[in-house]
Amino acid sequence: MPSNTTASSGHKSGKKKGRRARLIVIVLVLAIVAGIGYGAYWSVDTVRASFPQTKGTIKLDGLSGPVDVKRDGNGIPQIYAESDADLFMAQGFVQAQDRFWEMDVRRHTTSGRLSEMFGKSQVKTDEFLRTLGWHRVAQKEYDSKLSPETKKYLQAYSKGVNAYLKDKSGKDISLEYAALGFTNDYAPQKWTPVDSVAWLKAMAWDLRGNMQDEIDRSLMTSRLGPSQIKDLYPEYPYDRNKPIVQEGAYNSVTKEYEGKGSAGGQSQSQTGGAAGTGLAGNAQAPDGLQSQLSGLSDILDSVPDAGLGPNGNGIGSNSWVVAGDHTITGKPLLANDPHLSPQLPSTWYQMGLHCRSVSKDCQYDVSGYTFAGMPGVVIGHNQDIAWGMTNLGADVTDLYLEKFAGDGYEYDDKVLPFKSRVETIKVAGGKSKKITVRETGNGPLLSDRDDELRKVGKKATVDSAAPDRGDGYGVSLRWTALKPGRSMDAVFELNKAKDFTQFRKAAASFEVPSQNLIYADTKGHIGYQAPGKIPVRGKGDGALPAPGWDSDYRWTGYIPQTALPYEYDPKRGYIVTANQAVIGKDYPYKLTSDWGYGARSQRITDLIQSKIKNGGKVSTEDMRTMQMDNSSEIAKVLVPKLLKIDVKDSYVREAQKLLEGWDYTQDPDSAAAAYFNSVWRNILKLTIGNKLPKELRVKGQCLNVDPAGNTGPADEAEPVRECGQRDAESAQPDGGDRYYEVIRSILDDEDNDWWKSPKTRTDAATKTRDQLFGRALEDARWDLTAKLGKDVDTWSWGRLHRLTLKNQTLGVEGPGWLQFMLNRGPFKLGGGEAAVNATGWNAAGGYGVQWVPSMRMVVNLDDLDKSKWINLTGASGHAYSAHYTDQTSKWVKGELLPWSFSEKAVKGSTNDTLVLRP
Repeated sequence: MPSNTTASSGHKSGKKKGRRARLIVIVLVLAIVAGIGYGAYWSVDTVRASFPQTKGTIKLDGLSGPVDVKRDGNGIPQIYAESDADLFMAQGFVQAQDRFWEMDVRRHTTSGRLSEMFGKSQVKTDEFLRTLGWHRVAQKEYDSKLSPETKKYLQAYSKGVNAYLKDKSGKDISLEYAALGFTNDYAPQKWTPVDSVAWLKAMAWDLRGNMQDEIDRSLMTSRLGPSQIKDLYPEYPYDRNKPIVQEGAYNSVTKEYEGKGSAGGQSQSQTGGAAGTGLAGNAQAPDGLQSQLSGLSDILDSVPDAGLGPNGNGIGSNSWVVAGDHTITGKPLLANDPHLSPQLPSTWYQMGLHCRSVSKDCQYDVSGYTFAGMPGVVIGHNQDIAWGMTNLGADVTDLYLEKFAGDGYEYDDKVLPFKSRVETIKVAGGKSKKITVRETGNGPLLSDRDDELRKVGKKATVDSAAPDRGDGYGVSLRWTALKPGRSMDAVFELNKAKDFTQFRKAAASFEVPSQNLIYADTKGHIGYQAPGKIPVRGKGDGALPAPGWDSDYRWTGYIPQTALPYEYDPKRGYIVTANQAVIGKDYPYKLTSDWGYGARSQRITDLIQSKIKNGGKVSTEDMRTMQMDNSSEIAKVLVPKLLKIDVKDSYVREAQKLLEGWDYTQDPDSAAAAYFNSVWRNILKLTIGNKLPKELRVKGQCLNVDPAGNTGPADEAEPVRECGQRDAESAQPDGGDRYYEVIRSILDDEDNDWWKSPKTRTDAATKTRDQLFGRALEDARWDLTAKLGKDVDTWSWGRLHRLTLKNQTLGVEGPGWLQFMLNRGPFKLGGGEAAVNATGWNAAGGYGVQWVPSMRMVVNLDDLDKSKWINLTGASGHAYSAHYTDQTSKWVKGELLPWSFSEKAVKGSTNDTLVLRP
């Protein structure tokens, strides 16, 4: 222990657990010695040195009074203090005990300093992150936007982290630092308040809305016409999948709205679809822009995600609340399960923050899910209210095409100077690199960061009113998160809100990222609020890049907070948010054109309605069961059609018969689910995937395609050989519920052009839906035979649909022996894309799990101690800690842990108590 630490009792385990730990460590050391190859040796002490002290006493300079840290059998801490400053200082200390490596990597990500830790391989990533300038914006927020109270909490949190770091070497902090020491003499620096604030920028980046859709639509123009692109972005199905707000309200100075829901005329803002007015009204992206946007897409794929999704793609979440009239307790039940990118350790850190006596000096009694590296609770409940979040998906980013002129850029027939700065990137084991970051009035020039982005095609064509292309155009990014805001204030305001009025006031400060906030309280009320800083545009709708030289395309302001939709105690008795449309078509402002399409939200709604019809009541267990619902909504549509296909090949017919009598449930042991999802994947490939430009298809997958503009059979024109260029996790078609709507919209048009696919060496061309379905049934049979064997009775969805938990950075990029030490799995999962149990996979890239319900919770507002929760991994970030992945097996099964909140309940569940003293 460090010199300022005294222990009255060690953190020892029982004999059986101790023997198991020793065996693991012995095996670990042997593996390391064998794997390193040049004789380096790690002792048992090295492996265990970073494990936190969880019993006894530790003296911390800066505390004003004693703090108790009580941990349950899963290592989840509940902190008790007598002042706000002590509470958040202890939070910083405890999170650093368990997760400092994760925290350190996060802050190097947000500040564009990954090269300092991992060397020259991260320079390109750092260049892009420096261009975005997350840490710079966070510094401005801290300096000029945040309240004095929030700053005090951030300072206290930093003090706690630094108290933990004091006098510690790398190996004392985590196994990863010991491994890093073989190639790098990196040593962690002190934590700062801005390091915490900057993490909200990483959150916002992963939840940034439709930026990838904007790029994809533009790239599609090289091979598809406007009507075909529109086919791939159908309108939101309001008649089938209800929006979130149906009985709610918004109000502003000039608009009044009450209870219009999804009724109304043609929307100016809420329909899906590719119709846009970017590029000076030209729906066709210029040729030169194709290479630019392809390069930008490659950059986006390389930027480390914040754990919230594969760089903005496929992100979803479920949350819903049921009023007491429909629950067995007579008070609301609230559920939430954000669908995020799987990481080890989990994105979330569970803990409770309790003032021994709530007063003006100590204002918090809150418990839930936090981010390691940031004070406060992000999702959870206090003694009065509970709240959850899902991604609203608001369109808060726009790409602008910029016309350069000398040392500046054109704007309204004038030449304006760039705003520029020089950034120095330090590189472990190498020379530092200087870059110049340039900004226009719209934002940073992303095109300065990539060779392809800098090459503007000589054939670029835009509207005739555009300036002469000269040497080409650049691409800039306008994004709400690049302006200082007050989202950190909102976290603390939410944590101590006592009613819906205070909840809405807190939400008004939650500017980025835009989230659907769901609410319940102990008095029996339920509600919803859409917060966020959401732009109002002049010309254009954000669907395609806009001309940066024309001021008519600038943002004119933001939707007033008072005009953002909310709902309070709706008559139907429940509210569901699962990334569907927020409000009906007559809402006067544009939130986005790229909603989720409502497959999950409507399934949840149907499950609730089936439970409460005829006076039925919902229990906590019912809420948990709904979270694990594996039903495939697209299977219900397609399977009846697939079973009518006359399959001649007995081998294929054997597989087709798996679908007979299948209940559309994607359980991990289901052979039918495995076969259907392979059929679905092949249907998408034949109808859409093979017709997309190479920039959207999976990297390395080559095929002969029809010439651009032709989606008919290959014998109409000479085919062209093209190979895909996109990472598997972001390739298209991804198979999400947007594609459910695409296929549904053409399902009864059996001769639609999308059903036509070219002849191959082994297959005849298809001209009708049923011909294509027959080919997909056959292709799926051979696909699964290769992957799972000839015997269909041995097939199972879980064998295909597997999750491997990877430790960030070294668990992904480290040597094989280190990945073996740090990673866990694979785990066989049920569920699937756009199922309520949303274990997402990309149909273009494969069956592996790419995003998951990163945690699950059900809050019981009648008795908070009867609430339930679970995390994807465990409390600890230390490999070989008992709490590294101790929640994972229960998470896989859909089980939930007891969630103690009251002092009595916490005392009853406490295994270890650590006292922090001044």
